[in-house]
Amino acid sequence: MAPHNRSTAQLDLSPQLGLNFDEPAPARRIWPVHELVAQVREFVEQAYGDVWVEGEISNCRPAPSGHIYFTLKDADAQLPVVFFRRQALLLRFRPEDGLHVLVRGRVSVYEQRGQVQLVAETMEPVGAGSLQLAFEQLRERLKAEGLFDAERKRPLPAFPRTAAIVTSPTGAVIRDFLSIVGRRHSGLNVLLYPVPVQGESAPVEIEAAIADLNRSGLADLIVLARGGGSLEDLAAFNSERVARGIASSRFPVVSAVGHETDFTIADFVADLRAPTPSAAAELITEAQHKIAEHLAAQTHRLERAARFQLLHARQRFADLTFDRAESRMAALLHRLAQRLDDLAFREESAITDQLRARQNQVTGLAAAVLRHDPRQSIARARENLLALRARLDRSVERALQSSAIAVNALSARLQSLSPLAVLDRGYALVLAADGSLVRSATRLSPGETVTTRLADGAFTSRVETTTPDAATGRKKGNRPRS
Repeated sequence: MAPHNRSTAQLDLSPQLGLNFDEPAPARRIWPVHELVAQVREFVEQAYGDVWVEGEISNCRPAPSGHIYFTLKDADAQLPVVFFRRQALLLRFRPEDGLHVLVRGRVSVYEQRGQVQLVAETMEPVGAGSLQLAFEQLRERLKAEGLFDAERKRPLPAFPRTAAIVTSPTGAVIRDFLSIVGRRHSGLNVLLYPVPVQGESAPVEIEAAIADLNRSGLADLIVLARGGGSLEDLAAFNSERVARGIASSRFPVVSAVGHETDFTIADFVADLRAPTPSAAAELITEAQHKIAEHLAAQTHRLERAARFQLLHARQRFADLTFDRAESRMAALLHRLAQRLDDLAFREESAITDQLRARQNQVTGLAAAVLRHDPRQSIARARENLLALRARLDRSVERALQSSAIAVNALSARLQSLSPLAVLDRGYALVLAADGSLVRSATRLSPGETVTTRLADGAFTSRVETTTPDAATGRKKGNRPRS
């Protein structure tokens, strides 16, 4: 049956519909994974290049490289966040799980995992400021390490010779400090170590100043001083570098930062906190100032007592004649001279006793030195060595004699057992031609050559005949040799 041609009967609607079935269908595009992910990443980074995201930190993981990874989440979703090292170093606080933060950055795609993430640039805590949060975090961490413990606080030296002050050389702090020190203790040396007290480089330079002063040993104590300011202005003294520099100092450190109501991390770590730099100057000169005040009071009392005694003496001696006054003065001088002689005798006796005690001590030390004289130890060791050597020689000689006796006994025993010794008593050894010992006449045949060994030599003979055995009465015949 021929195929039916349906083209003549089929209605062609393609011109009306605008379709052209003669054109090939478009081929589907197949994307490589990396290319598709790369294009998605470019689109996302262009569309979300600068966004602020609010959420709670969870699964925070600082990496050894310095990068920080965590997840930002809320009640319905979560977003991975990465802080690269350069941006992480600029953070004023440490990210911790549970913190509610506001993060600024760009949305990107981590191609190796095909994962959307936020590449963060900055971050701020929601509620408390970043500086206050960093302050509280560092304070709790150093407190847990024991850097704030009262047991490690050292007292200030009562009479320091030199006080080093670490501060800005241009501020009013150093002028006030020097003014108070000059008024209260003019003999105190002040060593100024100039540093910036705010800015990014301030913590490093303050830490270096403390280390330099400890290495030099030029000062008896160190004062960190700065005027008042905001939390941002005092940030250098709230840094961990400065705190650990203070803790590692072998000299006492006084923190005099800000006003009386300002508290910094340096205040908690330092051996003493002064409310202000001026108060620090008063505290380190307190002992000397008290002595000066006490000395001034005693001088005033002495002057009043001297004036009173002088007035009293004038009244007493007003009615005395010159002769009576002269005799009383002479008697007083004699008593004083006798007292002076008595003190001289006591001093001489004390010196003699001390010299005698020192001589006895020197004698005892000399005897102790002689007892521990290495020459005597060497002599005793040499004597012991000689004695041990003599004992060794005697032991060796006895051992040799014992060995010689044993060797002689064994030699005699060996000689008695030697077959050659039998030959000395008239016996002989008969050897066959092959050198074997002839033990029986049955082994010999007429015409065979044998060797006879005597004590002083040997001779060779030939067997002619064999004789019967006298003990058995049997005649030994000739046997063929094997």
